[in-house]
Amino acid sequence: MVTSSAPIFIIGTERSGSNLLRLILNAHSRIAIPHPPHIMKYLAQLQERYGDLSDDRNMRQLIADILTLIDAHIFPWDYDLDADRLLSALAQRSTFGAVAAIYEHVKQAEGKARWGNKSTFMVHYTAEVRSVYPDARFILLIRDPRDVAVSARRSVFSPCHPVLSAQLWAEQQAVGITLVDSLPAQSIHMLRYEDLLAAPDETIRALCGFLDEQFEPEMLQFFEGREAKKSAGLSESWGNTGKPVLKNNAGKFLKELSAEDILAVEAICRVPMRALGYTPTRPEEDLASWRLGPLDRVGIRAAEAIMRTQIELRSMRRDDNHWRRWQRDSTAWALSIRRR
Repeated sequence: MVTSSAPIFIIGTERSGSNLLRLILNAHSRIAIPHPPHIMKYLAQLQERYGDLSDDRNMRQLIADILTLIDAHIFPWDYDLDADRLLSALAQRSTFGAVAAIYEHVKQAEGKARWGNKSTFMVHYTAEVRSVYPDARFILLIRDPRDVAVSARRSVFSPCHPVLSAQLWAEQQAVGITLVDSLPAQSIHMLRYEDLLAAPDETIRALCGFLDEQFEPEMLQFFEGREAKKSAGLSESWGNTGKPVLKNNAGKFLKELSAEDILAVEAICRVPMRALGYTPTRPEEDLASWRLGPLDRVGIRAAEAIMRTQIELRSMRRDDNHWRRWQRDSTAWALSIRRR
């Protein structure tokens, strides 16, 4: 079988099983996918503020800020990253060029043949990726937005309220659907979280075929590895990554979301839902007539603030990386302020 060295990107929406898929792929003997510090999410929009990146001083400062962000990463990295070495390894003078140099270093440090990136926010940066890696492979990971809303209510990493979660899902999945329609078939693969739960062996074998890799049984024993155990121990939101694939982790919204919340999520997401094969429980006339008034928006923001406070208090008690997350967020904020 012909194998590939093209980098791999897991894109889509948070709370869709991306941590699970990262660990499965990272367990492959040829693939390294470290937990992402979301460099593009935090710094891509600031690139112009560094000035002309053909100037080594400006490019070195951008790299230094990226390394500062990595130092505050909520999933600590153990790689020896040197700014001068990264500067000399750049394939492109850009934020993503620096990201690429960093991940190429990670690949070498792990002794693997190719690298991957699990920052689902890269759904917005596929053009930047393809400018450096025209043969990059994208995995559009999708999950029922109603179950995403259930998971998000308890997560420190995403909007908590079902309406806000649904709005984000609809926006990002619309981008994903456009990519499926516009990118070559060999560049993008759509993977349903529900299929991964129901038939992990078959689903991962198909994914390996897309990636031009041999399937390795060890991939589905990911939970026995050091990386999975580290993940599960850092945050309650990642607790399931230390377990085998959970076959019963779908359709939870039927018991855990109110009828009102289900209606809201389906109304907001109905177009991409249908395009991706998810069937609303409510008739189209109910979904089309659903509206969010000004008072509803105020109530949602108030509820979000309360839910967020509760989650943060819980995280303080249970998450080993709680304070690192606050450090990461404050570091990203400080870098954005400094570059205004």
